Amino acid sequence: MPSAAGSWFQRFLLPGFAFKAVVIGGGYATGRELAEFFLPGGPWGGIKGMLLAMAVWSAVCMATFAYAHAAATYDYRAFFQRLLGRFWGVFELAYLALLIVLLAVFGAASGAIGAGLFGWPPLLGTLCLMIGIAAFVSFGNESVERLFKWVSFFLYGVYAVFVVLALSRFGDRIAVQFAAPQPETGWALNGLTYAGYNIIGAVVILPIARHFLSRRDAVVAGLIAGPLAMLPALAFFVCMVAYYPQIADQALPSDYLLQRLGLPLFHSVFQLMIFAALLESGTGAVHAINQRVESAWRARRGQALPKRGRLAVAGALLTGSIFLADRFGLVDLIASGYRGLSYLLLAVYVLPLLTWGLWQLRRGRLSPPAALQPIAYRPGGRT
Repeated sequence: MPSAAGSWFQRFLLPGFAFKAVVIGGGYATGRELAEFFLPGGPWGGIKGMLLAMAVWSAVCMATFAYAHAAATYDYRAFFQRLLGRFWGVFELAYLALLIVLLAVFGAASGAIGAGLFGWPPLLGTLCLMIGIAAFVSFGNESVERLFKWVSFFLYGVYAVFVVLALSRFGDRIAVQFAAPQPETGWALNGLTYAGYNIIGAVVILPIARHFLSRRDAVVAGLIAGPLAMLPALAFFVCMVAYYPQIADQALPSDYLLQRLGLPLFHSVFQLMIFAALLESGTGAVHAINQRVESAWRARRGQALPKRGRLAVAGALLTGSIFLADRFGLVDLIASGYRGLSYLLLAVYVLPLLTWGLWQLRRGRLSPPAALQPIAYRPGGRT
């Protein structure tokens, strides 16, 4: 249901914080994705690629939020039933496959953080992440939104301190790298690729759309979402440039830079920030599934999904993704087709949205009553 009176924060900033929460994950937070996609273009090429990706994020978020508001579709099931009709299930299959890989990666990363900070067995760090995700999603939208809000403040604060420390310790190296002529090859393709496989975050956070009071709210929130999600990455990338090109070969660029800062306490704080980023990313991804289940539950039972139901869905997803998938090789199987999954998601989400979806918006074909009809429950029908 739409929010009765969304606050200014909920209407304009929260969507960007939520989008950032889903896309930041482990690779962005550690700098590994930044090294993979943006450092090959050199310092200035990397900046151009990131600005291009940011523009793509904003454009797709604007279209997604406006469509969701106009059609009153506040979970991905309702959204794609309206956009794709009978083919909406193709998106769900691709999303579930991608979710298995993401949660398995998040679990492994949290295990490594626990081992590095406290000397725990990796399993204990993974369990901490699972418990945290399950706890937040079981209490529904408000709990998840509070997580997005406060983790965002913590994350932006840590990155701000990191940039100040980096500039004070090796700012001269950064200036030299940006002043020197460097090749700028492939930045456009890399920027588009990075934007493409992360743009799924815009549809994952659709419960946030219930706060919009008008299409203007949706468009402004989408426009802001790109910069809010990319700002920490831009700041981190500038710091990474100090040790270009050798930092591109580091498995964890964040650790590489933190070791050169020589501040063990801040190193620990940064690791905790990465864990918090994993927590909000995993929570956002699982919450999208919970909202999809609740929409089917409400259609069938006429009431909200209870907390124990949310907890059960989250527990099944987390256990299957983090433990069973890794044990039986599903992660390797799906990860081998990861790029293909990304292209599939672009084909069933971004392309239809920016063509058929925008045409529907312009023609005024998305009034909420019409949008609700395709997802009405039919006895014996699929939910």
